Amino acid sequence: MNTMRAISQTVLGGPEVLEEVTLERPSPRPNEILVRVRAAGVNPTDWKHRENGGFLGEPPFVLGWDVSGVVEATGIGVAAFKPGDEVFGMLPYPFGHGSHAEYVTGPARAFTHKPSVIDHTQAAALPLVSLTAWQALTERADVRPGQRVLIHAAAGGVGHVAVQIAKSLGAHVIGTASAGKHDFLRSIGVDEPVDYTSVDFAEAVRDVDVVLDTIGGETGLRSLRVLRPGGVVVSILPVGSDEFYEEAERLGVRAVRMLVDADRTGMRAVADLVEKGALRATVAETFPLADAAKAHALGDTGRTTGKLVLVVD
Repeated sequence: MNTMRAISQTVLGGPEVLEEVTLERPSPRPNEILVRVRAAGVNPTDWKHRENGGFLGEPPFVLGWDVSGVVEATGIGVAAFKPGDEVFGMLPYPFGHGSHAEYVTGPARAFTHKPSVIDHTQAAALPLVSLTAWQALTERADVRPGQRVLIHAAAGGVGHVAVQIAKSLGAHVIGTASAGKHDFLRSIGVDEPVDYTSVDFAEAVRDVDVVLDTIGGETGLRSLRVLRPGGVVVSILPVGSDEFYEEAERLGVRAVRMLVDADRTGMRAVADLVEKGALRATVAETFPLADAAKAHALGDTGRTTGKLVLVVD
């Protein structure tokens, strides 16, 4: 059969614009693999693109960057995988989207073999958030053992994974979340939970080496004040005021904005942490592919702990 089910949209808007459609099944080009999707993560970038088009502009398009599944076919020149291999990865961000479907193609280098110790649902929850955290903490911040790392929204998708990665790097981790999520934060390794609803983190936290800003705006700007001299705030929100950089220079610290990038080396590092038992995604809820709109509606609330995943039959 040369067709597949996918979740698409023809207009921008709320979750109700998402609809199940039948599309032609793609074929892998040279250096690409065709993956039969078993599960696909849903991330804030998905519902933001659904609503405002983001980097993708006007629809129609199929969203989704996280994918875990089975190699169905390989393009010319692919040596790392063969049909039947279980793989997971992040499609190139932002223009490689399309995992909210039964099949998707992507560069072989965006994938690695799925660790056998987790299922496809767990694997699909990891790529985008894990690569974001890994690249921020290792490449942009160069976190070292004993350093103090502050992670904002530490119970969220990127946050809860970043906590575990920072701990694996030997850091002392401070995490912000509402008080009701502090037990969860401690369970994943946070040393100092901070209730941002009752205290000003910029007054309660001091002498930090690295801040991972997952919120943006004023949070990133105010985070500069908690740093030690030479410290760094890494924001995963790629756009904003130049005041962020200007204030960092004034204070003698660094400010970095970044976008996640597809990367097999990073995916292998993530897989290694999973194999060692040092990294596990918390899946808040799963949905059948056909119920993608329900997943988006829950994501829109901004209150989930961990990740949302679409499961494909």
